[in-house]
Amino acid sequence: MRIGLAGLGRIGAFHADTLLGLPAVTTLVVTDARGETARETGARLRAAHPDKSVEVVTDSRELLDGLDGLVIATATPGHAEWIRGGLEAGVATFCEKPVAGGLAETIDLARLAARTSTPVHVGHHRRFDPGFRRLREAVTADELGFITTIRATSHDRTPPHPSFIPTSGGIYRDCLVHDIDAVRFVTGREVASVYAVGANKGAAHFGAAGDVDTGAALLTLDDDTLVLVSATRYNGAGYDVRMEVHGELGTLAAGLDEALPMRSAQEGVGFPHGPARRTFMERFLPAYRDELTAFLQVAADRGPSPCTIADALAAFRVAEACELSRAEARPVPLTEIEGL
Repeated sequence: MRIGLAGLGRIGAFHADTLLGLPAVTTLVVTDARGETARETGARLRAAHPDKSVEVVTDSRELLDGLDGLVIATATPGHAEWIRGGLEAGVATFCEKPVAGGLAETIDLARLAARTSTPVHVGHHRRFDPGFRRLREAVTADELGFITTIRATSHDRTPPHPSFIPTSGGIYRDCLVHDIDAVRFVTGREVASVYAVGANKGAAHFGAAGDVDTGAALLTLDDDTLVLVSATRYNGAGYDVRMEVHGELGTLAAGLDEALPMRSAQEGVGFPHGPARRTFMERFLPAYRDELTAFLQVAADRGPSPCTIADALAAFRVAEACELSRAEARPVPLTEIEGL
């Protein structure tokens, strides 16, 4: 397969190596807004993968020619334009979340995608994590009985660079949107209402950008299941992403292993033994690989996307409701947030 890759920053460079490591990919065509980055990355990829063809294009308009699939890993402002380009060219497209920087443009893209048979796969990678998939299986099979509560956590070990925060969309759209999508994926339910709060105890640039460094929300699902989600930019113990599903008959958790960045306050408890993970890449490396493998299957046989723009929109709407709830200090029903 001949796959195009737009964007060669941290996640884009990782996707490049992953794609070239998959047997189905014979040629990778890469581009980046920074021409020198594209050339340097192309040279590195050729050296690291001598059995594969790596092409570099500095004019992004040339990237879509003759592709079997397109992977978008640019900065968020470029996502929508690239998705439109992929749809217009009839090229199956994978895009890192979010598909756009705002709700209105996300809705427009969902409507556009609904009018075409060209698949778009949005990168909510937790759908490919074995723990989250096991949770979905257990809930679907009623192994836990009725679900009472869910607790979901996204805690970064260290904050991102200050320059990222003003363009991130905020902690709900950037971080907690992954937990929101995972809740929908695991339960098969929709969020009916949210109540969100946030706080700043770290660097001043979060507040200056209208953001918070720590956020939490209570989500009520359409079957009255209660979901508690939290995110922080400051978790020095390590990178911590978990989901606990508490049911009438039992409880299951994803992310509860020896790398859990936590220790017991009780004497004599050795679990977890560590070491703790430091980055999202350590936590989700297999999931990212499985995600791109699934995308290649979608691109090859034009099967259904495992995470559509409509799915991404559903999670984005909940994140929007969280922002509104935090700003106005009140519960927000999802009926207040525009949708399709």
